Amino acid sequence: MTDYASTDQAVPEAGARPADGNDAAVDLVVRVRGAYRTFERDTAPVRALRGADLDVARGEFVAVMGPSGCGKSTLLNLIAGLDSPDEGFVSVADLDLTKMDENALAIMRRSHIGIVFQFFNLLEGMTVLENVVMPALIAGVKRKPAETRARDLLDLLGLGDKARQAPATLSGGQRQRLAIARALANEPTLVLADEPTGALDSEGGEEVLELFRRLHSGGQTILLVTHDQPVADAAQRLVRMRDGRVIDHGGREPDVEPDGETQPVAAPA
Repeated sequence: MTDYASTDQAVPEAGARPADGNDAAVDLVVRVRGAYRTFERDTAPVRALRGADLDVARGEFVAVMGPSGCGKSTLLNLIAGLDSPDEGFVSVADLDLTKMDENALAIMRRSHIGIVFQFFNLLEGMTVLENVVMPALIAGVKRKPAETRARDLLDLLGLGDKARQAPATLSGGQRQRLAIARALANEPTLVLADEPTGALDSEGGEEVLELFRRLHSGGQTILLVTHDQPVADAAQRLVRMRDGRVIDHGGREPDVEPDGETQPVAAPA
């Protein structure tokens, strides 16, 4: 068994190829243009996004950083299809999310998105193995291949000997590794991570960041949001947000048409 939490070997079968550094024909996994999102509150509206733009290329590891309330988690939710913009355009894997209903968005997430939450969101009534198997079963994979994939992931992430245990018996770093294994269960195009080290001590946090680095070196596309500079430093590219906008794209400026429009992308089948 290989423990990828403590070796330098890249995790295989990450669901995407590495970026080759050639910007001549960039394969964009994420495109966000002019995204606005306002939440109505009793006291006053909260303008979470105020015209945000973002590109993420296939194989990139991008960190979005900014202070609390800058809109970074709202942006992540739009890309995950968990929320919709009031205005603007969001696409993932050439699919226009703004034209999808809830059912189509759920199918998109199962096919393309793996989410790693700050507080793990594990199913405490199930074993470690069952937590990783469940997303594949929901996606329609038969149990035997789903369990084979889950056991492979647990082995790869150094949790193979914990398969029959309950999540509550794991350390914080192990619980987040389990959450990452679950996010990889359906070989996603894109892994989204919302403050993935926020609930961990420094040792557990570094363990998880090292795992993200190895996933990236294996070709996985990762978009992570954080307010912590050391966490952001683990990424290939750093994007900064403030007041609902991206103020620094870290060297990859979005290609916005002069009239603010973008070229159409494929609609979901």
